[in-house]
Amino acid sequence: MKLLRGAAVALVTGAAALFALSCGGDSSSTGPSSGLTCSTLPTSTTFLYVNNTICPQSMTVSRGTRITVINNDSRIHEFNSDPHPEHTDCPELNQVGHLEPGQQRDSGNLNTVRRCGFHDHNNPDSRALQGSITIQ
Repeated sequence: MKLLRGAAVALVTGAAALFALSCGGDSSSTGPSSGLTCSTLPTSTTFLYVNNTICPQSMTVSRGTRITVINNDSRIHEFNSDPHPEHTDCPELNQVGHLEPGQQRDSGNLNTVRRCGFHDHNNPDSRALQGSITIQ
């Protein structure tokens, strides 16, 4: 009887662990983050890739700010500074770079007052994936 009870506990424990993993119990998310949309951005310094577009397409920040880019799309994006392919206008933006679905990354500190254009290096001509940051 003790052996049967121990097997039942092991079975229930294993099933609970499997359920937790299948329901997002693993914190290393590799897929798009659910619930994030252009109208529900977590901060005013966050850009979001979703449905093959980026939002917002423009932002104004104070000197010293870092921006966060979240890829909530089903495809890979590569966030880079203009112009394409040199990416020399705002090198701090290039620290974001390659983002798999579900990944996010911060830029470097934006210390110089200026306007920085950005684009998706993988699709540089898409207007939906271009934008600008004004640093003041």
